[in-house]
Amino acid sequence: MNVYSCAGPVSRRSFLTVGTLGVAGLSLGDVLRLRAAAGKSAAPDTSVIFVWLAGGPPHLDMYDMKPDSPEEYRGPFKPIGTNVPGLDVCELMPLHARCADKYTLVRSIAHTFNDHGGGSKRVMTGRVPTTPTETVNDSPAVCTVVAKMRESLNLGLPNCVSAVDGGRGGVDTYAQGAAWLGHGYSPFIVDGDPSKPTFQVKNVGVSQEMALRLDDRFTLLRGIEGVRREADTNPALRTMGGHYARALDMLTSPQARAAFDLAREPAAVRERYGMNAWGQRALMARRLVEAGCSFVTVVLENPHLNGCFYNWDTHAVNHDNFIDMRLRLPLYDKVVTALVEDLHARGLTKKVLLVVTGEFGRSPRISKADGGAKGMRYGREHWPQSMSVLVAGGGLKMGQVVGSTDKLGTHPHENRLAPEDLWATVYKHLDIDAHTFIYDQQRRPVPILPAGQPIRELL
Repeated sequence: MNVYSCAGPVSRRSFLTVGTLGVAGLSLGDVLRLRAAAGKSAAPDTSVIFVWLAGGPPHLDMYDMKPDSPEEYRGPFKPIGTNVPGLDVCELMPLHARCADKYTLVRSIAHTFNDHGGGSKRVMTGRVPTTPTETVNDSPAVCTVVAKMRESLNLGLPNCVSAVDGGRGGVDTYAQGAAWLGHGYSPFIVDGDPSKPTFQVKNVGVSQEMALRLDDRFTLLRGIEGVRREADTNPALRTMGGHYARALDMLTSPQARAAFDLAREPAAVRERYGMNAWGQRALMARRLVEAGCSFVTVVLENPHLNGCFYNWDTHAVNHDNFIDMRLRLPLYDKVVTALVEDLHARGLTKKVLLVVTGEFGRSPRISKADGGAKGMRYGREHWPQSMSVLVAGGGLKMGQVVGSTDKLGTHPHENRLAPEDLWATVYKHLDIDAHTFIYDQQRRPVPILPAGQPIRELL
């Protein structure tokens, strides 16, 4: 049995004052998040781009359309054929139609958590959460487990990155927290709009003078640690010097600066992704995995364009789902297909696995709400009973549909799957044994995944 120990969450008061790092705007939590330990001479050459559609996308208006269902289910949009016979998508996503041979749709994933918090935890962790609401994890998100299992890499980059909207940077916003693994494995957050000329990635690329000042403080810290080490048995404290050194490596790393620098991309490539927050976030993800980052989450929440609703949560009481999809899906179509086609063109379809999903689907039956002067609004409610997931790359079988839902799209009809089956597939791609055990804070061995099998149709 493979077992990995875990230091668990560490109080910042357990360390030296954050002032030793404050000149660089780097907190101790950031230091731990930036861990990329040295040790392996050959890095695993696989990675994941995980696109998160916060709020829950409407599968019946995107990837699992039911044109023969009653009007109160099907909505106004029509399906269009793709370059794969039998694989149809929404008419608002014509770019998907031309590259369907390069992705696969999984239409039969389902779970039972109807709240955004519970649904996010269920999907992000691959586990059944102990509480059905809120987004503070009681189990580690998969991205943080990957960071743990690959902590011995030293590429001058964080192993786990999450690109989000400005002001939405907390790891708990989308259930990305490390829970009992400890904050040191939480994603390195990149918040804001990378398409803006004022955009900056915090804590990457300090000057040489600043690096020398940080190095002096590291020397002082290392000396103090030497005194503490004999008296303190906390493993996180014992290894703090190593985390600090590796964080310093990233601060001054040319690899990190280059990976985050979108100005190095040709203008045509940037335009293909879209000169907006969504497109440039996705492009940054491609650059990061190409540089060796193991897991990059790209949150597509508010595109800040065209009057779109702030996320995918299109209840009738919030917004009109169909008005929003007319604005949102063309943007989404461009971003996701740019990733699919770019990974293929650059020969990255074995190295990189792309996964696109939200916390659940949306209700097949259309809901209504009085929109006042604007008239009736039509929406779809939360629906974890069925959802669609797009996967591409990873050396998997593309150009197919896995599973199906019933004639109304309410429940899986063939090949019912769960979030843990998706993650078992991801772990297999990353060559991480999902049956490996990690010790929690109470020194109890906890399996990386308690259940789930790789989706055989993809292998």
